[in-house]
Amino acid sequence: MRAFWFLLGVAAVVAAALGAVLPLVPTTPFLLLGALAFSRSSLRLESWMLRHPHLGPPIHAWRQNGAIARRTKAVALATMVATPVVSLLAGVPTGAIVLQYVILAAAAAFVLSRPEPEGTVRRDG
Repeated sequence: MRAFWFLLGVAAVVAAALGAVLPLVPTTPFLLLGALAFSRSSLRLESWMLRHPHLGPPIHAWRQNGAIARRTKAVALATMVATPVVSLLAGVPTGAIVLQYVILAAAAAFVLSRPEPEGTVRRDG
């Protein structure tokens, strides 16, 4: 079972890396999945992810209080809006686009319901 978790962790981190450079591919969910998988297979790789200056903070924020940074929320929501638009332009059947809207609306509600990480500076007003 440890090999399964290790391979899942590697695949998730590769997907997260692709998501960092490809539009419409999410990064953070794959990053969190990779950390979870490595926590069950390779404590050395999990520790590396947690100490990494760019990968560690979102993982810590999620683990501590299910928080998602404002910038990450904005990128996620922009991607959720763009996905059905791209599908429409690509000629995807209407039923599939409606299904996308339903699923993405639920995902957007979840993302918006998450708190921001502690220590985040708010610039309201």
